[in-house]
Amino acid sequence: MALQGSVLNAPAGIKGFDANAVISAPVARQFVDAGYRFCVRYVGRTQMASHDLTAAEAQTLLDAGLALMPVQHVEAGEWAASGSLGAQYGANAARFVSEIGFPPGVTVWLDLESVSTSSAAADVIAYCGNWYDAVAAAGYSPGIYVGWQPMLTNSQLYTSLKFKHYWGAYNVDAVIPERGWQMKQSPARTQVAGIDHDDNVTHVDGLGGQVVWLAPPGDATFGTPYTPQG
Repeated sequence: MALQGSVLNAPAGIKGFDANAVISAPVARQFVDAGYRFCVRYVGRTQMASHDLTAAEAQTLLDAGLALMPVQHVEAGEWAASGSLGAQYGANAARFVSEIGFPPGVTVWLDLESVSTSSAAADVIAYCGNWYDAVAAAGYSPGIYVGWQPMLTNSQLYTSLKFKHYWGAYNVDAVIPERGWQMKQSPARTQVAGIDHDDNVTHVDGLGGQVVWLAPPGDATFGTPYTPQG
């Protein structure tokens, strides 16, 4: 069943959080009361875990007044990138997000960090490209979270990848030429209702691009109707 919400381009300056824990309805309301307006929650690489996002939790977050986007878990530790792995993980991300009920257009995030130093740039580019293609083919807006050790230069992150949605980690050293970030993570890890999370703020990038989220229906303060971005 499709989630009940509106696919919107997010305005700048909106505070949200990402968390690797199930958010209940009372906790979601505490986040809203604390000034948070969106949430980023996780899906699996090969299978969904008990702490990953479900359709029921997603609707609970929307009903509490939080916009929502999904991000896929990165492998633990340093990991070797390859085109085949990108195709596999991208297909799974698209399937899991669709099964949860996200409508087309929403930004689905790839987590690029802690890549093995033995991975060639060409392998990382192939990984990202195949992941992008699988998610885009399902109708979503692929985005990339850039963290520590992506094994790509600033230029490669921008000119060698297809992404138009960039999210900067709290510890990111990279700079995205011309475009910049559409969302930026805070270096301070905080708690609300006992839930560890990272704070994030939305931006309009240098080319006018914005993240695309699923927002509670009927509230224009969450942004403007989604249109594909160039």
